[in-house]
Amino acid sequence: MSDVIRKRPRQRRSKDTVDVMLEAAAQMFSREGLATTTNRIAERAGVSIGTLYQYFPNKHAILQELAVRHLLGGGEQLGQVFIRLRETEPAFEETMRAIVDVIVDLHSDRPALHALMHRVAPRVPRELAALRAFENYLVDEIGYHLQRCGRGGDDAALTARTLVHVVDAQVHRVPTRDPITAEQVMELVQRLTPEITLADGRSG
Repeated sequence: MSDVIRKRPRQRRSKDTVDVMLEAAAQMFSREGLATTTNRIAERAGVSIGTLYQYFPNKHAILQELAVRHLLGGGEQLGQVFIRLRETEPAFEETMRAIVDVIVDLHSDRPALHALMHRVAPRVPRELAALRAFENYLVDEIGYHLQRCGRGGDDAALTARTLVHVVDAQVHRVPTRDPITAEQVMELVQRLTPEITLADGRSG
């Protein structure tokens, strides 16, 4: 059985119904984890199980759709920040804080759901390609600012990629009692991108 959405809603009413089901699923996955069922999700959404199955063959397909929407929404928000940072070119700390604030905000709500999406959501070829493209986009933009601010070392691209993976692990894989904060992520950023003091005493 395929773990992808069966059909895309076209009419406003159908789109609203799918949105309600996805919100219900997000709530149930957050509360019950992968133990939740399509029946529980349909009940929470106030729809029949038949209506749910019109669009989703199983709960894994629902989880995947939630992951896709999360990726698209995050990419849109970060894209706007990257455009602004290219235009204004602020100092290093301000640049990274603007990026980190968006990343943390995207994961501050329902951390259990985000961890589940990251670990369990199926990966189809199209989604994997989009995920890699998004990751490369992050690396390119962060690498640009690392190099601009003199904080990328000899290989700004490698530093940027390392930074992206470390922050990703922090928000998705490192278990914490409380949600991760921007301050904690910025501390990681500072450790991985130390300011270099040149021989003449200047920073670079």
